[in-house]
Amino acid sequence: MCHSLGPLLHRATVGVLALAAMWTPVGAPAAAAAAPPAPEADALAFTQRYHALQHGGIVRAANASISCRTAPQAPDPGRDTASACPAARAGGAGANGDFDMFYTDVDHDPNTYNSSRAEVRLPAGARVTYARLYWGGNLRVGEQKPPEDNGRVLIAEPGGEYKELLADTVVGHRVADGADAFQASADVTSLVRDSGPGLYTVAQVNVAMGRSAAGAWGGWTLVVAYENPAEPLRHLALWDGFAPLRSGGDQEVRLDGAGFPAGAGGRAGLVAYNGDRGTAGDSLTLTSGSASTALADSANPRDDVLNSTISDPGADPVRVPAYANTLGYDSDVFDLGGGLPHAGDRLALRLRSSRDAAWAGVLFVAADARR
Repeated sequence: MCHSLGPLLHRATVGVLALAAMWTPVGAPAAAAAAPPAPEADALAFTQRYHALQHGGIVRAANASISCRTAPQAPDPGRDTASACPAARAGGAGANGDFDMFYTDVDHDPNTYNSSRAEVRLPAGARVTYARLYWGGNLRVGEQKPPEDNGRVLIAEPGGEYKELLADTVVGHRVADGADAFQASADVTSLVRDSGPGLYTVAQVNVAMGRSAAGAWGGWTLVVAYENPAEPLRHLALWDGFAPLRSGGDQEVRLDGAGFPAGAGGRAGLVAYNGDRGTAGDSLTLTSGSASTALADSANPRDDVLNSTISDPGADPVRVPAYANTLGYDSDVFDLGGGLPHAGDRLALRLRSSRDAAWAGVLFVAADARR
């Protein structure tokens, strides 16, 4: 079963093309939203997408677009894994390659085949200064999805209707390790600034269903930077790319020439694909000067941060559905908790995987600045 976004274009109210947003009223001709597919590359070097020195922080909303089936699929009951699915969704053991996978679809719209929701939480008095949506997954499992749809997705703001969103930069797309993986992204600053906090819905992420050794995975993350005079002065930085992580591979990003006080706090986050729960050897390390700290919390063990979780410090974010094991999609935020023991002018984040065949997509940090 192979679905395309083509029949849905008549429903679009927004197209984001290149670096500009084009707002199109409901009912506009489909040609108004048409655009050639975004260019693709099998690897994208991590580069800094956004940096600001301001009072405020970074929040994010995220969810998976595919999960395990809970109903057995005939005619092969010998391969049925549906009975183990509820326990995995609740946070138990299990990797995407263990299951027959199917789309999550919460919007009750017959025109979409996958959809999920998550909440953007902004403190009172916050003003959005930048927002970017990332989406990606595996195109080759039991079915093969067309890569022409990698750079398209639908998004709806709280209480709003779906809008077509087109990738405004090169799409990472690589066939390796039995998978056909991709990540795309687009600037949604105007949409989030105008719409504010609440539940955002993202649909039609181009992921494949079924079962294979490589497994099915996919999801989306909305990263939002904001300013708020009631919060500390912070360096806010966002990097993205598309980098395979395997056999000791890592991805490092640096923020140079920025002053950090000793004991600086804040938050750091990541987005990655195809991390398996229980496969040790994954870490996210924060370095300032000569001191390094492996970030971890109750949801993410120090040596298994790519463990199929969507987590935040403190209260869990609102998500629909809210599966604890996302079976191959990681979007995690860590509290730095004074993790910069020494003052300095450089900060580095390193994501490493020594066993999983995973892909790194996004890294970000909001760290207290030296006045």
